[in-house]
Amino acid sequence: MAVETRGFQTEAKQLLHLMIHSLYSNKEIFLRELISNASDAVDKLRFEALSDSTLYEDSPNLRVRISADSEAGTITIEDNGIGMSREDVIDNLGTIAKSGTAQFLENLSGDQKKDSHLIGQFGVGFYSAFIVADKVVVETRKAGLKAGKAVRWSCQGDAEYSIENIKKLDRGTSITLFLKEEEIEFSADLRIRSTIKKYSDHIAVPIEIKKSLSETSKEDKGMNDEDETKKTKKTKKTKKTDIDEYQTINAATALWTRNKSDIKDDEYKEFYKYLSHDVLDPLLWSHNRVEGKFDYTSLLYIPSSAPFDLHNYEAARGLKLYIQRTFVMDDASQFLPKYLRFVKGVLDSGDLPLNISREILQGNSDVDSMRAALTKRVLDMLEKMSKDKPEQYMSFWYIFGSVLKEGPAEDFANRERIASLFKYTSTKTDGSEQTVAFADYISRMKEGQDKIYYLVADSLNAARNSTYLEIFLQKDVEVLLLTDRLDEWTLSHLFQFDGKTLQDITKGHLDDSIFSASDKKDKKDKKDKKDNVEPPKILEKIKTNLAARVESVTETVRLTSSPACLVYAEHSLSPQMKKMMSSAGQEVPEDLPGLEINLNHSLVVLLNKTSDDKKFSELTELLYDQATLSAGQQLDNPSLFVKRLNQLLFEKNSDL
Repeated sequence: MAVETRGFQTEAKQLLHLMIHSLYSNKEIFLRELISNASDAVDKLRFEALSDSTLYEDSPNLRVRISADSEAGTITIEDNGIGMSREDVIDNLGTIAKSGTAQFLENLSGDQKKDSHLIGQFGVGFYSAFIVADKVVVETRKAGLKAGKAVRWSCQGDAEYSIENIKKLDRGTSITLFLKEEEIEFSADLRIRSTIKKYSDHIAVPIEIKKSLSETSKEDKGMNDEDETKKTKKTKKTKKTDIDEYQTINAATALWTRNKSDIKDDEYKEFYKYLSHDVLDPLLWSHNRVEGKFDYTSLLYIPSSAPFDLHNYEAARGLKLYIQRTFVMDDASQFLPKYLRFVKGVLDSGDLPLNISREILQGNSDVDSMRAALTKRVLDMLEKMSKDKPEQYMSFWYIFGSVLKEGPAEDFANRERIASLFKYTSTKTDGSEQTVAFADYISRMKEGQDKIYYLVADSLNAARNSTYLEIFLQKDVEVLLLTDRLDEWTLSHLFQFDGKTLQDITKGHLDDSIFSASDKKDKKDKKDKKDNVEPPKILEKIKTNLAARVESVTETVRLTSSPACLVYAEHSLSPQMKKMMSSAGQEVPEDLPGLEINLNHSLVVLLNKTSDDKKFSELTELLYDQATLSAGQQLDNPSLFVKRLNQLLFEKNSDL
């Protein structure tokens, strides 16, 4: 078949451009990425060969091989793994089959330095070759296909690539990078060796590199005359002897199988980068060997940065699963709940069957037990970090807190453990920092207080200036300020914490933990004496005027300086939750709020003195609109509200 020229998918073209013009300060990671891909290809062949040993062909010894030519300015990464067919090449190298790729690319700012940091969040893999190369050639044959079904793919970093069928005797893939003139240093033997040692020493697959002439000479010095004669004869027969002499330069032992005491922190960090394609170190990790009813090893990492698709609930993610040291799947999501989807790591089980599928994993009781244990392990890690390294934990919270908040709804059994990790702003803190945990709140509760009070608002500024806080501030009762769009939904699945009921201060009745009976009596006596307002009469009149808009009208216990506020039923949806449901296209239930009136407020006093029914009606509407705005809702007719307010101000000025 002749050479075919094809165009890149739009997202692939954009990512390719980003690689070519990247200002990566750590360009050598391209070798780590390509070796990682080669290692995965070897793992996949080993797994497929469990059911079809003929895939090994005549080459059962699996390896990754690196060769370089400084004079030609090339590096070749070769593996004898699973390989690719023509369709695989087009799908894997011409497109990006990742959910949310377009959204990721939309986040690129055009600032090359800033954009280069996003590369690690995406995990570019193969495309990282273009950080150092201006041309890349891939030759590959899928295991099991005939030699004539091999494929050559080449690209010079532009919008197109070429693909053609070739003959390739050995299975697997070779990737040859033609280095940019300014990147020739990466083809130096010493640079390649040090880079492999730094980033890929832990990979279980042998990584081979061609012996240097000096190493060959050292071996030759130990030969006797008979050996030298044999070597000379062999050299005459095969002039490419030096090319065929390779040595394994990595430890070739899976890191998680080694004793923890033998592993350095830098090794753990580099393995994480290999595993996650991240460019940053993890926040922490946990390496554990479990023996007993179940036999497995886990190595779990908490990242320090979020992947680009963290909030894509359907994106593939999970632990890298091995069974008896044999790779099985990349994203085994059954071993951790969704709210811990940010966790990276490896699970190596000695009990699960090698032929296990995703469907079997979902219904396996052993998997459920391991899932519970691994979930506990991650929560232990987070609790320890929160206690011992609070600054580090706050970094985690601001990155992954919104995902962790999904926990109480998904994991009922652990809901209080999860909630203990939550952090909020409160009326007892300054600024916008979220530093208050539920335990902190409980430690500062007033004597006799049995509820944890919170307020949901669209922004922190709106929360701090909310009319609903008035009596709480006066009585010095702390209120948690919730501004994340998930907060109300999260707490609706929590109900209580440490035996203390959670209460939204915009809903339901405020009990005697806020007002004692004497407080209510003193306030009522003061009100009657000052304004001589008859509560039942005016409240009934307001209710008549607003019959279609409110469920009830009562004297307030929440307000001290504002005229009115809307109060919702204890289990009703807040305005913020209704907005979320409406924007998601869901049906929003209709329920009328109650209206609480501050009988001491001058507007209410004026209302009580008004004998004109039309004016009373307009002032009542003005009162209701103010309460609506204070609740963070929009008015049905803002211009009418402004007109009524201006009219009131004009009449007030006329009286002066």
